[in-house]
Amino acid sequence: MTNQEIFELMSRFDQSSITAFKLTTKDVTLELSKGVGVPAAPAAGPAPAAPAPSVAAAPAQPEGPCITAPLVGTFYAASAPDAAPFVKVGDKVKKGQTVCLMEAMKMMNEVQAPCDCVIEAILQEDGALVSFGDPLIRYREG
Repeated sequence: MTNQEIFELMSRFDQSSITAFKLTTKDVTLELSKGVGVPAAPAAGPAPAAPAPSVAAAPAQPEGPCITAPLVGTFYAASAPDAAPFVKVGDKVKKGQTVCLMEAMKMMNEVQAPCDCVIEAILQEDGALVSFGDPLIRYREG
C-alpha cells in the first residue's frame, strides 16, 4: 500500500460519517477512528440559536482546469522558505515539471504539471493546509 493510497483513505474517512475503520492487508494494518464526543449535560436555559450559514463562506470554484491537491497536507510554493517559487503566474511549464510541494506526515511530495501549460493563478497561500482535491494552481493548456 502506497503513501498516496493511505492519504486518500484518510481523507475519505475524514469526510465520511463513519467513526471507525480498520483495514488489514498482508503487509499493513491501518486503523482510523474519530473522537466521539460525550453528550453535553442539558442546559439550564434555552439553547442559543445557531448562526445562519453564510452563503459567502463557500469557496468559489475557480474557472478553468486546475492542478488539485493529491493528498491532505501543507502546500508549499517553493522548496525552502528563502528559495524562489517553483512557478509564477505567466510561467510556461512542461508536462511533469514540479509546480509545488505537498507535505504530509513529514514527507515531501512533488506535485507535477499534468500537461504543457501556462500558469494562470496560484490559488493557495504558501504554508496553507489543504484537503484532498482542493484546487492549488489554475492553468491553461498551451
